[in-house]
Amino acid sequence: MGAQWKAKHKDLAANAKGRLFGKLAKDIMIAARHGADPAANSRLRLVVEQARKVSMPKDTLDRAIKKGAGLTGEAVHFEHVMYEGFTPHRVPVMVECLTDNVNRAASEMRVLFRKGQLGTSGSVAWDFDHVGLIEAEPEKPDADPELAAIEAGAQDFEAADEEGVTLFLTDPADLDLVSKALPAQGFTVLSSKLGYRPKNPVDPASLSAEQLEEVESFLAALDANEDVQNVFAGLGG
Repeated sequence: MGAQWKAKHKDLAANAKGRLFGKLAKDIMIAARHGADPAANSRLRLVVEQARKVSMPKDTLDRAIKKGAGLTGEAVHFEHVMYEGFTPHRVPVMVECLTDNVNRAASEMRVLFRKGQLGTSGSVAWDFDHVGLIEAEPEKPDADPELAAIEAGAQDFEAADEEGVTLFLTDPADLDLVSKALPAQGFTVLSSKLGYRPKNPVDPASLSAEQLEEVESFLAALDANEDVQNVFAGLGG
């Protein structure tokens, strides 16, 4: 959860599929600026694979590629904006937005953070490391993530989650290099992006069940916003 907050409940995740498609469409459009052919555009290929894995409709996927590559005649312009602050009960959070309307995004962030605390630039970022985040799954049961991390040049890794996905951490400058090296070490890359890792994550056990639920609800509301692309919470576990 410290790497990137994700909805934990399957029913909540299912209801959010439309929002997920919207976020992936933005990623696809931005990646497609460097070429509409996934075979010649590694960043686009990874996002397209993510989209197919969650069953994004082919029409939606193709339209996003063409729009991003400028093949439809429509102008695509998203600005990258980061917001920093705290959830209820002082869990630090970094919110990454891709928006076509900065004023709208800023207004909506102010509203969403009323239940927490919206900080100024740098007020929370100091407590996070900027890193490359690569999610990958083993091609064979005996694939060794520690050896793969060493051989591919990753800084560290987190053991596989309940879905069998290992998180590899890299220096931001090495993200593409490590992503390309992992398949030779027996791992299929599922996603590759820059993100934030908390240096001093809050232990969920230090919060009551009610407090933790308030934090989760706050993060879910952030994640549901149409301009929000990623939510990075300083919550351990």
